[in-house]
Amino acid sequence: MTVPATKYAIEADNLTKIYGSGNTEVVAMRDATMYVKQGEVVALLGPSGSGKSTFLTAVGLINPPTSGRITIRGKLVQDGETPHTNLRSFRRENIGFIFQKSNLIPFLSAVENVQIAMELNGDSKRAARRRAIELLDYLGVADRADNLPSMLSGGQQQRIAVARAIANHPSVILADEPTAALDGHRGRQVMELFAKVAHEQGAGVIVVTHDHRALDVFDTIYEMEDGLMNEKSHEEKLAAN
Repeated sequence: MTVPATKYAIEADNLTKIYGSGNTEVVAMRDATMYVKQGEVVALLGPSGSGKSTFLTAVGLINPPTSGRITIRGKLVQDGETPHTNLRSFRRENIGFIFQKSNLIPFLSAVENVQIAMELNGDSKRAARRRAIELLDYLGVADRADNLPSMLSGGQQQRIAVARAIANHPSVILADEPTAALDGHRGRQVMELFAKVAHEQGAGVIVVTHDHRALDVFDTIYEMEDGLMNEKSHEEKLAAN
């Protein structure tokens, strides 16, 4: 039975990305397909150069595929290199990004780093601050609301980055190596946060990672190699590690 498209946060169909042409042609991604349900958290594994970041930036509407279709919450947004919406505003309203470094604004406090995301979307300063405080409390760092990033640990900074990413109720959250700079304990805490956000907020979450220590946190595991995408069972991946 086919699951209705509205149950999916992300539908990435046969995404291919080719750079150059002729003798200089490089296929960075070939026919990569991934469906992520609302409330599902997905791990994307693979060696460096396998196409993971190419896939993530395509789904994030930053680097369009050469061919293939991207649908977010039932809305076709990208068909090959042709956009079907205003990508900049759609990204701002529907997609949250988290990177290896938290990229917090150094001269803003933790709460200000979160509320600015909502103010850029048109929320009043008062409403934005109220929700920012709620999010920091939800993620267990409300006591750090007035601290500058330099006063926070790496794990705390990533929690603030998660709060900022989910501030505008995104349908999709994309994280690129978010635990690379963290130790095993803090890294697992951040991975568990993604699962918490996905399951409780209903977002579709994709986490690109080399960290195999917390794979049990994820609902689904994919692996890329040489630009090709394969879904792996938990048993396969956990047995291999």
